[in-house]
Amino acid sequence: MESTKVLDAKGLACPMPIVKTKKAMNELASGDVLEIHATDKGAKSDLTAWAKSGGHEFIKHEEENDVLKFWIRKG
Repeated sequence: MESTKVLDAKGLACPMPIVKTKKAMNELASGDVLEIHATDKGAKSDLTAWAKSGGHEFIKHEEENDVLKFWIRKG
């Protein structure tokens, strides 16, 4: 998956992954893809809900070596 920017939110507890994601999204243009790496298990439901409420497209997520990876396209 091609991403415009990668955000490292590993080791951060809720709500920091969302706070950092929101800040990073503000720096992107519409249609750009943000890749987020997090270790907080709550990030999956948080980011899915946040993307939907913000009009962004939650593309997919995967887990690799205890790191959750998310891809969100800016709306």
